Amino acid sequence: MRKAAHVLSLLLHPLWMPTLALLIAFHTDLHLAFAFTARGQWTIMGMVFVMTALFPVSSMFMLWRSGAISALSVPARKERTLPFLLTLIYFCMVYYILRRTPIHPAMLALFTSIILNLAAVLLINMRWKISLHMVGVGGLVGMCLGLWLLHGAQASYLPWLFLITGALGTARLLVTDHTPAQIYTAAALGAVVTFTCIAFGIYY
Repeated sequence: MRKAAHVLSLLLHPLWMPTLALLIAFHTDLHLAFAFTARGQWTIMGMVFVMTALFPVSSMFMLWRSGAISALSVPARKERTLPFLLTLIYFCMVYYILRRTPIHPAMLALFTSIILNLAAVLLINMRWKISLHMVGVGGLVGMCLGLWLLHGAQASYLPWLFLITGALGTARLLVTDHTPAQIYTAAALGAVVTFTCIAFGIYY
């Protein structure tokens, strides 16, 4: 059971979530799909994957090699500040690039919500450990709900996302020292912030 929980935690690692969010958004929301060519969609997803997944992974590996963190999974709350801060910087760089390209406002709202979620996690982590995995998967739920309300996007992914959210929450309880309160709070944070930004068009 714990091995399966570890595998699920790796497959649904928060660093993959922005790229997965774009893949789902392009597939379910015709407004976003028609705003870009197929090549444009893959170009954006590739850029996002490099800057929000590969860059943070490389940074964490260097921090681990230098002894700044004790493990790549960063289980200790006090060690999480620097990796979270670096990841937030990478996401701000992505937003800066997207803001200077002709892009749909809903996508800017999505990345605004991601930055706000990361900033909130960074601040909360100073006093209380919170699950970044659950913030990420909660954000997927909030995104789908927001796009459904905003554009009438397909809601077929929602039942599966709710199921995945429950499974991931259980996995995080099995393989980490998170409490149920930390799991529920993280999922709610990701869902509420992302839904609010997309549904109400909040971006800078």
